[in-house]
Amino acid sequence: MAMDKQHATTLIRSLMADVAKCTGLIGERPPHRYLWTDAFAVCNFLGLAERIGEQQFRELALRLVDQVHYVLGRHRPDDPRTGWLSGLPAEAGEAHPTQGGLRIGKRLPERRPDEAFDERLEWDRDGQYFHYLTKWMHALARVGRVTDDARYVRWGIELAETAYARFRCGATLGGRRHLAWKMSIDLSRPLVGAQGQHDALDGLLACLELRSAAHALGVADVTDLEQPITELTALCREQPLATTDPLGIGGLLSGAHVLAQLTVAGVPGYADLLPALLDAACTGLADQAEERDALSLPADDRLAFRELGLSIGLRALEHTRALEADNSAGFEALPGFGTRMRQLSDYVLLISRIEDFWLDPNNQRSKTWAAHADINAVMLATSLDPEGYLTL
Repeated sequence: MAMDKQHATTLIRSLMADVAKCTGLIGERPPHRYLWTDAFAVCNFLGLAERIGEQQFRELALRLVDQVHYVLGRHRPDDPRTGWLSGLPAEAGEAHPTQGGLRIGKRLPERRPDEAFDERLEWDRDGQYFHYLTKWMHALARVGRVTDDARYVRWGIELAETAYARFRCGATLGGRRHLAWKMSIDLSRPLVGAQGQHDALDGLLACLELRSAAHALGVADVTDLEQPITELTALCREQPLATTDPLGIGGLLSGAHVLAQLTVAGVPGYADLLPALLDAACTGLADQAEERDALSLPADDRLAFRELGLSIGLRALEHTRALEADNSAGFEALPGFGTRMRQLSDYVLLISRIEDFWLDPNNQRSKTWAAHADINAVMLATSLDPEGYLTL
């Protein structure tokens, strides 16, 4: 079902207003921050501000950044430790709020060193996720560009430096360095030592974006990013990228759009990775279609935010196609790029199928929607208008 821009804007405003109230960004509720949701929310508020020109949404984005840093950049209220995760004193911590990383925001405390690992319970325990930190790096880069304030980009660079150093520190697998998937709140020990399939890719893209934003805003010294970029590039090129997970496929397509924008901006050295991401996404979509039609299952058997990750990625594909149309000579030289873009275009119809399903009030009454209401609402808003999230 096609949706006009005015209707989409009305829906997005409603979704984001509900999230702002439910999570304590506005109103009387105490703040409840969750890093992944908040990274998308910052971008959505920026997108609304740019789309309809209302200053309140830009102010909400900046308020959310401050709240995330003050809540997730500090120890939990139920933790005997207090203050900034970095260990910096109050004034220095406020000046460098990302230097100790940022908590996930899970409802349960992190697993203690003497507690046995429980895979099911670990999903509900706090800590730090590398791939969540990369989403926040992207949000900070976006805020920096929109506000022309280099402070946000510097915070993103400090976060990238911390994440790269601590998630890879002491992490070896078969003699080869890799990234831990989940670290403790103070970044002193891995909680889940295995590497996420796309963590290195997410880290590379975030660092490239921060470096580009720093150059645009005149930040002179970005040398702290060079070693992470070099090592993450090597890790990324070694890692098989194809997946049948819809959120992962969407991430590949969104990542391809980041690389397309960087390529158009003249960033050298990564154009060859763009067709590889498209190829992996194409493989994943084809394999997923052969395995099952998951989009025909009832709402209680589906996870909206994972499907909406795919629809956001397919929106990114449309934006990449627009870049290709305006810069055809540069993209034609990339082996396999045009073929993969044509093959992937067959899946664009999934966008409306996913969005229409989760816009249905009956499906929003499902137990799986209710269990993840905030993240679902934010990602539905992003899918309806991804400009704020997809733009570098």
